[in-house]
Amino acid sequence: MGIKSFQGRRAAPVKIQSAPIMVSDYMTTDLITFREDQSVVEVMQTLVDNKISGGPVVNEYGELQGIISDADCMKQISEGRYFNMPVGDIKVRDYMSREVSTITTDINIFDCASLFYKHGCRRFPVLENGKLVGQISRKDILCAALEMRADNWRV
Repeated sequence: MGIKSFQGRRAAPVKIQSAPIMVSDYMTTDLITFREDQSVVEVMQTLVDNKISGGPVVNEYGELQGIISDADCMKQISEGRYFNMPVGDIKVRDYMSREVSTITTDINIFDCASLFYKHGCRRFPVLENGKLVGQISRKDILCAALEMRADNWRV
């Protein structure tokens, strides 16, 4: 007489698929922004005071006009000394980067990490309907990666 099992037939395990983790989940929305008519000195002071390396430049409608970074400020300092020009009167519009790579809120963090790798930039402004709604940095992507469980590494 054989052994009978009363457990019955087992169901195949179900793999739970996690939703992709999106840029909108990790982007910063409380941004320090600049205007084109601000002085570079104001920008430098803001960067130092807030321990940031740059920020978006927007117009009165919240539309992205460019980015001003500590590297742009370094260029102004360097040229100012060479041409014996004071730093004070120079405006953001004269030193900001106008060619800016942007992303939208519907990109997942894996694709965003790939864009960071390909473009070599420190931050991406995040646009929605042409307006600046946030910014995501390399550090934000690192934080997202650290919070994920091992089984979430699929999209």
